[in-house]
Amino acid sequence: MVLEQLENTINQGKKKLALLIDPDKTFGNKLTQMALDATKFHVDFIFYGGSLINNAHFANEILRIKEFTKIPIVLFPGSNMQVSDNADAILFLSLLSSRNAEYLIGQQVVAAPFVRNSNLESISTAYLLVDGGRITTAHYMSNSLPIPSDKPEIAINTAIAAELMGFKCIYLDAGSGAMSPVPEDLIYAVKQNVSIPLIVGGGINTPEKLNLAYNAGADVAVIGTSIENDPSLLKDFAKIVKSFA
Repeated sequence: MVLEQLENTINQGKKKLALLIDPDKTFGNKLTQMALDATKFHVDFIFYGGSLINNAHFANEILRIKEFTKIPIVLFPGSNMQVSDNADAILFLSLLSSRNAEYLIGQQVVAAPFVRNSNLESISTAYLLVDGGRITTAHYMSNSLPIPSDKPEIAINTAIAAELMGFKCIYLDAGSGAMSPVPEDLIYAVKQNVSIPLIVGGGINTPEKLNLAYNAGADVAVIGTSIENDPSLLKDFAKIVKSFA
């Protein structure tokens, strides 16, 4: 179970690495190689999805990944159209940092019957967008303002509310291709105020930034754009994860 693995990161004091694959940018032979590299360098989870997907072969590409790796594939959906039971689990996201009801509950209502009747492990996840220095696709598509990076108290209160509401995980995201990752002080502040697994992504494009995110309190760090641009970096990221074993 994916949630059990996430919770064990806290109980065992370890760190996990998730590789985010954008179906529009990684497919065919490139997708095959990325799956092989993920196995080689002991990636813990493959997050699959994005804010906007035009790849009509979305579901079939999941099966391609499964041909080359046994790493759990976790859907990271930007809408109810990005759900397939070819995956192993789904982050059932609610954009709690937004005031846009469509991404707080609207998309979830449409997707709920399919998810309930599928074989997917559903992991209720409070999704918090944090300002990463530029407007990202996630910000634009959700029509929502991110949490200011210098206002950790907003992130803290939102995270506390998420835990009280029964969410199983919190995902702090600066957005794909963010200029700056989620600040360490904000990660630390949230981590000190919740007991559920904390996932952090967006703008983590160097091993040094990955190390900072882990030291600040991230249980799971998500990398994506940097590996799309330079697959060789995965080896360096893997070394950082291993140092926390």
